[in-house]
Amino acid sequence: MTTLVDLRKRVDAYLDTCIKNFYENVPFARHQLDSADINLAYYKRHNIETILRLRRKRTIDALALQYFTKVDPMSAKQWAHYTDDEMLHDTLFAADLAKVGVERDEIYSTEPLLATKLLTGYLQYGIEFEGTPIALIASVYFVEYTTTRTQPKWLDNLEKSLGTEKIKGQRAHVGTDLDDAHDDFVWSVLEKLVHSPADEAKVLAHLQDIDRLWVMYFRELYTLTVTPEVSLPDAIPDQVKIGV
Repeated sequence: MTTLVDLRKRVDAYLDTCIKNFYENVPFARHQLDSADINLAYYKRHNIETILRLRRKRTIDALALQYFTKVDPMSAKQWAHYTDDEMLHDTLFAADLAKVGVERDEIYSTEPLLATKLLTGYLQYGIEFEGTPIALIASVYFVEYTTTRTQPKWLDNLEKSLGTEKIKGQRAHVGTDLDDAHDDFVWSVLEKLVHSPADEAKVLAHLQDIDRLWVMYFRELYTLTVTPEVSLPDAIPDQVKIGV
């Protein structure tokens, strides 16, 4: 079994590769990063989907909390504090959407994309059928790591087009992640679930699956809002694999 420090280095290097692959191979991936003319349909739907995903993740976080209360009360306390920080962040995105003409009724009546259903279902499956929240915590680490390394630059660019007030909620969301070092915290929880080489393999396998689902999401988002007349293949391409 490798040390947990070595495992994190390997995971972080993989996530850096995922970010690189995302920008190079996923349609419209750099749009919010460096486009001077923001596609509002894409922007609005992306933030709507973020809200829908956050709402469903609350339920999955509660399942993880239930697990920790049985096996690790200290982690339960820590996860409860983390989920308390994140619990109502959907309202931050909703406030920004209201400023570009998207009201709550539209947000919450929107059917989630297939990729969102698959991702949240995948995480719930992990807890209920694998017996531990390794998939969920690995996914949260994936999101915290990639978010803090991409979103500040996206928001800098969006601010130029939309103005400071229209991205205020998103700034607050990312600011919490950065100020509270959420990636370090989530890793500290994840490493408590890794007890063997088999657990290491689970973490790496879950990260690859989660990357596939995020790639699928952004491709689905692009097709829906930018090129609705063009159908992309049903397969989920552009996966980054972890080397042995």
